[in-house]
Amino acid sequence: MKETKASYTSNLFQIKISIMIARAAIATAISLGLISCGQSTSTQSPSTPSKSVSAPASTATPSTTSASATASVEVYKSPTCACCGKWVDHLDGAGFTSKVHDTQDLNSIKANYQIPPRYQSCHTALIGDYVFEGHIPASIIQKFLAEKPAGSLGLTVPGMPVGSPGMEMGNRYDDYDVLLLKNDGTTEVYQQVRHHKSF
Repeated sequence: MKETKASYTSNLFQIKISIMIARAAIATAISLGLISCGQSTSTQSPSTPSKSVSAPASTATPSTTSASATASVEVYKSPTCACCGKWVDHLDGAGFTSKVHDTQDLNSIKANYQIPPRYQSCHTALIGDYVFEGHIPASIIQKFLAEKPAGSLGLTVPGMPVGSPGMEMGNRYDDYDVLLLKNDGTTEVYQQVRHHKSF
C-alpha cells in the first residue's frame, strides 16, 4: 500500500513538472513568434510603430466609457492569430476603433515598448503613448485610460488565459491578473480577474 501511494505521489509530481515545462515552452514560443493562435481573416499590411516618450463593462462609469469611446487602437499581431482577431472584435464592441497590422516581427515591437518576455502575449496594442499587451478586457483598458496612473507604460495580461476576451472556451475560465507596466521596469497587479464570465 505504501509503495502504491508513493508511486502515485511520484507520478503526480512528474505530471505537475511536465505541465510547468510545457507552459514555459509555450510562453517562450509565443514571445519568439514561433506559434500563433489560429487563422485570421485580416488582410491589412504590416507596419512597425515608433516609440513615444476588475471592473466589468457593465459596471464601467460613464466617464470611463466616454474616455475610450473615440480611442484609436493600433493592434500588432501575427497574420495567423485568430484569438487576436476576436480580441479586436471585443475592443470594437466596447467602443474602441481598431486598426490591425499583421506582422511577423512582433519581437521588435515588444522590445521597443519594453515588454519583457515573461509579460508577453500574442498581440500588442497601442493607444496614444500607452501599450496594452495580451487579452486585456476592454473595461479594464477603459478604467486605465480614465485613471492614467503616474509612471505607467500600460497594461499586460501575460500568456493567453482561458476565458479572457478572445480566448473563450465554453464555460472554462482561468483566474488571472492584469499587470501595470511601469516606466522603471517593474510591474504590479492593476486588477485581478476572478472567473469573470462577461466583459
